[in-house]
Amino acid sequence: MGTGTFARRSSRVPGSCRQQWTLHVSDQRADTLNEVARHLGTLLSGHPLRVGIDGVCGAGKSAFARDLAVALEAIGRSVIHIDSDGFHHIRERRYRQGRDSARGYYDDAYDFDSLTERVLLPLGPAGSREYAVRVHDLTTDAVIDTETAQAPSGAVVIFDATFIQRDTLRELWDEVIYLHSTVEAAMARGIARDAASLGGNESARAAYESRYMAACLIYVDEQKPRERASIVIDHTDPRAPTVERIG
Repeated sequence: MGTGTFARRSSRVPGSCRQQWTLHVSDQRADTLNEVARHLGTLLSGHPLRVGIDGVCGAGKSAFARDLAVALEAIGRSVIHIDSDGFHHIRERRYRQGRDSARGYYDDAYDFDSLTERVLLPLGPAGSREYAVRVHDLTTDAVIDTETAQAPSGAVVIFDATFIQRDTLRELWDEVIYLHSTVEAAMARGIARDAASLGGNESARAAYESRYMAACLIYVDEQKPRERASIVIDHTDPRAPTVERIG
């Protein structure tokens, strides 16, 4: 098996990445992922390792999370990847400051209280290890109360979203990986990804400038997430990411 190929094993842990597939990535991306995976693989906390993947909108967090899960499974670690789409607030809360509001997206997009109480604390020291798989259905806007699972004590739990180092939330992660990207590169990726759902390229660009990227810039200015993270990856070019800092 070449350096740039990960063999993906199926997982039986509810809420994790469950597909069985082979992912081809560049050698440099594979080297970076393997370096991060080896570091995380050495960490034994006595409870599931809570790993947050942070970065501005369009930085490539979800793809990095999926690839990192592959690299971790390849070295024998059990992985749970919790989808951040299941931890949004209901629409009324998300848009209460207006659909174009950057501050509204920053304050009201994610239900971090539920993430704290139903995921991060139960998976932490002396926790029950029973965690919520999701608390909200983004499509139907339904609140979900009953979808839970039990995490193995040695699992690596990955959650990727922006704003995850806000205030005291940072202290509940065992490791935070910050994906740095230039605003221009992240914007281009985000617009390309979301154009269809946001009404075309121009509408998507306007939404990013007024709401999504604008909220991320508030976060970067207020919280300094790149400086606070334990691991920093330059992810401006996802095909050739480089490690800025580990530990």
